[in-house]
Amino acid sequence: MISRLLIANRGEIALRIIRACNELDIESVVVYSQGDAGAPYLELADEAICIGPAPSAQSYLSIPTIISAAEIANVDAVHPGYGFLAENAHFAEVCRANNIEFVGPDEETIRKVGDKAEAKISAKAAGIPVVEGSDGPVESEAEALEVARKAGYPVLIKAVSGGGGRGMRIAHNDISLQANIQTARAEAEIAFGDPSVYIEKYLEDPRHVEIQILADRKGDCIYLGERDCSVQRRHQKVIEEGPSPAVSSADAAKMGRAAVKLCKSVGYHGAGTVEFLYDGKKFYFMELNARIQVEHPVTELICGVDLIKEQIKIAGGATLSHKQTQVRPKGHAIECRINAEDPDNNFAPSPGTVTKCIVPGGPGVRVDSHVCAGYRIPPNYDSMIGKLLVWADTREEAIVRMRRALDEYVIEGVKTNISLHRRILRNAYFVRGEYTTSFLDEMLSA
Repeated sequence: MISRLLIANRGEIALRIIRACNELDIESVVVYSQGDAGAPYLELADEAICIGPAPSAQSYLSIPTIISAAEIANVDAVHPGYGFLAENAHFAEVCRANNIEFVGPDEETIRKVGDKAEAKISAKAAGIPVVEGSDGPVESEAEALEVARKAGYPVLIKAVSGGGGRGMRIAHNDISLQANIQTARAEAEIAFGDPSVYIEKYLEDPRHVEIQILADRKGDCIYLGERDCSVQRRHQKVIEEGPSPAVSSADAAKMGRAAVKLCKSVGYHGAGTVEFLYDGKKFYFMELNARIQVEHPVTELICGVDLIKEQIKIAGGATLSHKQTQVRPKGHAIECRINAEDPDNNFAPSPGTVTKCIVPGGPGVRVDSHVCAGYRIPPNYDSMIGKLLVWADTREEAIVRMRRALDEYVIEGVKTNISLHRRILRNAYFVRGEYTTSFLDEMLSA
């Protein structure tokens, strides 16, 4: 059992984990950088420890510093949240070498699924459909050209250790492949410290659908419905909803069973997300994210399962709280990511002090955010400052409820993307559920 846990993250997800610890009667210790000093959520933890300057490399990404904080605070577990060190196999290894439980899969599994090319091989071995392309990283330009010609253009150049659209480029012919592969490698090296890339066939206008899973150390694994994450800007998710308006219940169940099969085959435990591309008839494995996702509350709302608490309990040795037959998704949930950015200025980040903050409420409305009036948004981190969620019996009711909630949401002092969400929720294609991964970029360019 875990009795004292360190949260190696910041902002909204740190607050979310603090709340889960409080409900589990677990003492929480949160770390923070000098850039986050004075943030209100720090006061809700049992202890807060400063781990260095604002730059992530000197604080939230510094493994020795975080381990030192964990030892000083005398914790028995570390929760990495998402981003930063959440999928860092070395961090998980160092935690366990110091007798500190890592809330997530073991380091071998993280390495296996964190390498997207290796994960693709594992999926293929498990009999799960994958997009045609290279079986691993391409070592040379000549090899990349050979793979691309065999798969057929257009192809996608993807960073092996990628995420968030970084290290990703589309090539429509030999010339654009040669021009983009070096750029993708350089971007991957900067973002992930790994320049490796692989090639796969680019599916034009697919849906991006993901399956939430939970697995314990005994080998039991369940899936908890699907989330549609196709509303994206430059490969970064903007709106998520569940269930998907485009996937039949039969295909969703097939994806769920495939996700469970893959997770069992790699010895996965904890919370994870298996992502697929869906063309309306078939689905193809994309990747397995070995962490909690930003959009996990969508699943919590439709399934009634607290995923963060389940994560912590599994890390403490507990078996799954639910069997597959007990998972019965109900209703419809939508999540809007609220970012401090200016949609009218190429989505430039908008750090600064929030002078006014009115949070929406009422039936079926949930806001996960660490921001309030007087909070200073630092310029050093991702621009997401919160998540607005709604739940209703039907998708139509959820859309209406989200429109109402967005109209109530007021944040002043900085620019936000709330106005963009209002546009999307009134877009006819979105309302009809007729959108793909290219929907938002096309809407913005128009």
